[in-house]
Amino acid sequence: MTPAFLFLLFLSLSAIPAGAADDEPEDDFQKIEKANEGVGPSDDVVWSRLRNADPCTKTGCKWPKSGRYVYVPVSISSTYSTAERNIIIRGLVSFHRSTCIRFHWRSSQSHYLHFYSGSGCWSYLGRQGRGQAVSLRKNGCLYTSTVQHEVLHALGFHHEHVRSDRDDYVDILFQNIVPGRERNFQKRPTHNLGTPYDFESVMQYGKFAFSKNGQPTIVSKANPSLNFGRSGQMSENDIARVNRLYC
Repeated sequence: MTPAFLFLLFLSLSAIPAGAADDEPEDDFQKIEKANEGVGPSDDVVWSRLRNADPCTKTGCKWPKSGRYVYVPVSISSTYSTAERNIIIRGLVSFHRSTCIRFHWRSSQSHYLHFYSGSGCWSYLGRQGRGQAVSLRKNGCLYTSTVQHEVLHALGFHHEHVRSDRDDYVDILFQNIVPGRERNFQKRPTHNLGTPYDFESVMQYGKFAFSKNGQPTIVSKANPSLNFGRSGQMSENDIARVNRLYC
C-alpha cells in the first residue's frame, strides 16, 4: 500500500458526509459508559497480560514506522451497514489529516486492527499482534470521537485522568465511585511526551464518570466547578502526542 494510494483513499473517504448517526448528543465517556453498561470490560481498555500501560510503547506495543508513515492495516466487519462503516472510516481518516498514522485496508498482513460490533466500546492498549479486536457496538459506539478514542488506545495511549502526573491537576474522589470500578482510576506510569494535562482531550473521562451517587468522581484542582470530558474530537494535545510518539 503506497503513500500515493493512501492519499487517494484519504481524498475519497474524507468526502463522505456526516450522517445523523454521528451526532454528538452527550460527552464521549457517557456514550462509552452507556454502551458498556452490564456488558464487556469495566472500562474501555482490555488489559493484556503481556502489556503494561504506556511504557509498553518502548518494549513492543508500538506500531512500526516505514519511511515517513506508520501504516496500520484495518478490517471492518461486514455486519455494519454502509453508513455505520463510513462513521468508522471518517474516524480513521481524521488521523491522516494531522498525524503520520496511515490506515489502509488489510490484505494479507498478520498484524491489523479489526473493527466489529462487540459487547460495547473497547480496545486493547497498544499493538498486541495478529488480528487485534476493536469493539464498536452498533448501538452506542458509532461516533467519530469514540472511534478516535478507541484507536488512540490501540496506538498505546491511556485515559488522561490516569497519567502519571494527574495528582497535580485533579482529585479523584474514590468515595463517590461505584464499588468495583476503582481500578479505572488507578494512576499509571505513563510517558506524557512533554505535553500538559488536557481537560479537552478525547481521552478525558467525564467529571461524573462511574459515580455511584451523582457526585463528581474527578475534580479539577485549579477550578473545581470545571466540567470536562465533552470533547467531540481529538484535541491539539492528542494530536501532538501521536506525532511525538510515532512521527
